[in-house]
Amino acid sequence: MAVLRSYVSGRWQRPDDGTPLHDAVTGAEVARISSAGVDMAAALDHGRRVGGPALRELTFHQRAALLKVLASHLMERKDELYALSAHTGATRRDAQVDVDGGIGVLFAYSGKGRRELPNAKVCLDGPVEPLGKGGTFVGRHIATPLRGVAVQINAFNFPVWGPLEKLAPAFVAGVPSLVKPASQTAYVTEKLIELIIDSAILPEGSLQLLSGGAGDLLDHLTPQDLVSFTGSASTARRLRAHDTIVRHSVRFNAEADSLNCSILGPDASPGTAEFDLFVKQLVTEMTVKAGQKCTAIRRAIVPAALLHTVAEATAERLSTVTIGNPANPDVRMGALASLEQREEVRRSLKSLLAAGTLVFGDPERVEVVDADPERGAFLSPVLLCAEDPDRAEPHEVEAFGPVSTLMPYTSTEHAVDLAARGQGSLVGSVVTGDADFARDVVLGAAPWHGRLLVLDADDAKESTGHGSPLPALVHGGPGRAGGGEEQGGIRAVLHHLQRTAVQASPKVLAAVTGEWVAGAPRDLGTHPFRKSLADLRVGDSVVAGPRVVTQADIDHFAEFTGDTFYAHTDPEAAAANEFFGGIVAHGYLVLSFAAGLFVSPEPGPVLANYGLENLRFLAPVYPGDELTATLTAKRITPRENAEYGEVRWDADVTKQDGTSAAKYDVLTLVAKS
Repeated sequence: MAVLRSYVSGRWQRPDDGTPLHDAVTGAEVARISSAGVDMAAALDHGRRVGGPALRELTFHQRAALLKVLASHLMERKDELYALSAHTGATRRDAQVDVDGGIGVLFAYSGKGRRELPNAKVCLDGPVEPLGKGGTFVGRHIATPLRGVAVQINAFNFPVWGPLEKLAPAFVAGVPSLVKPASQTAYVTEKLIELIIDSAILPEGSLQLLSGGAGDLLDHLTPQDLVSFTGSASTARRLRAHDTIVRHSVRFNAEADSLNCSILGPDASPGTAEFDLFVKQLVTEMTVKAGQKCTAIRRAIVPAALLHTVAEATAERLSTVTIGNPANPDVRMGALASLEQREEVRRSLKSLLAAGTLVFGDPERVEVVDADPERGAFLSPVLLCAEDPDRAEPHEVEAFGPVSTLMPYTSTEHAVDLAARGQGSLVGSVVTGDADFARDVVLGAAPWHGRLLVLDADDAKESTGHGSPLPALVHGGPGRAGGGEEQGGIRAVLHHLQRTAVQASPKVLAAVTGEWVAGAPRDLGTHPFRKSLADLRVGDSVVAGPRVVTQADIDHFAEFTGDTFYAHTDPEAAAANEFFGGIVAHGYLVLSFAAGLFVSPEPGPVLANYGLENLRFLAPVYPGDELTATLTAKRITPRENAEYGEVRWDADVTKQDGTSAAKYDVLTLVAKS
């Protein structure tokens, strides 16, 4: 059998021999694995020295765009990953969850990176902070890529999604990745990395693969490196306490064991949509990937009066699940990842059976289709019932397979308490049509969960389900679940960046951040609306005005728009208002006059105004006041695959005494040439 390769220091490296890996269905040897001969220090150095600089030469948008290209490439080759996934015991549906889910994460981070991050090499975090009274000393937080490597240690259950959901935010951030898959299913990850490396889409050094044991890898970490781990809580504790990680304060993110729960509302009696949704979801979470999901439902918490009814309905649905060779299209649940994993689940079940009774399934025997139940790592779905929900075992022991325990609750507070006894979970769900019950459970259970799904008849058709992490939302959880966040949209990207407070003059801060700051120099030459994106620079400005606001202007605007609010039309009522003291101009009239002042009306590079942001009306404008508009190019964002870019302008509308009447950002699209 072939020995799996590592891709390190710019080349593929294959050891002479390794530990056998077996097909989860047939027991046949499919590959061998070893990291013998890999120079761990050199691999990390290659990432820092080659991959890091190449990534940092690109902007956030450019890196995000490469992820989209990579995702499209993998979509065309995903059948190769499906084929290998069958050896792990995965059905076609299981493989889609893993493969398509992972590719979907690449698409998601590509989109979020281009929408929510600047087309620049530095990310701004928060507003400018005035640090002195005169405006010459200001501060701002910036975020820049760490100069190390993101070491990503993955679990066996998601050999594609696991690496990709860690790679995506690290890559957008500009930090190279070193992927170390769990051995049992590493042959799938090897194929994934091979597809990526052969595509030559990503810069060299931005992605490396370590197949086999980690050896002395962690000994060579620096304060600029990161470690992201998915696996057991015991291993997470050991890694977190590693001397090098502690000594260098290496950023460590863990996603560990999780005794996730699903709570059925007291309103969800048999015959309701919510009752059926609860049972269907529970069976799905027990059987997809043979229950080998960190997000699977381990504790099903139901009203005491419905305990046996739910048990019967769930058992009946479980009885329809066909188990066996995933190559058979009739099979709904395949094998566990290995015989060792099956024995681990059986050991955990012995503890759980001490606290509950068997409702469905036999841990020792199972009927399978097109396979040998002994050579393959097959296990029946096992549903338990803990009549006494206060027993410790269901809240402490996780059987990482097709196993769940039903338990009763007697009040909303009791249900929340049972949920919390998991000591921190990745996800929980509440299935109810009662919004008040849902609110109380969510607010009570939220401190113990990274994500909460409320499932009802209204959102069922669009819901992605209890066990489906979404790139835009947090995937992680407190306490037992590891305390980390592997996903969460841009939050995950920021995890790979260093936040730094920069204190400087407005001129220097603008130079550092690439964004104009009040007090920084302005260029009042050619009207900036006459400049293409290629010629426009941050700080290019126009000052226009003044224009006198008359009573006739206010009267006409009120009649024309229908905005006859008393402050604009009733002198007596307006005079009695402590904010105004008399008739004032409409705020939107002030904006309209400002646009008339700063606009350059001829056709030119400015293609469209697509909005205003951060608008504040700061001082009333009275008849006779004179308005001046100052417009300054604040931020310039070219779009990578378009003939135009976005320009954010700082707009300041002032009165004759220099008081600002309105401040806001104008957003325009400007041609590149």
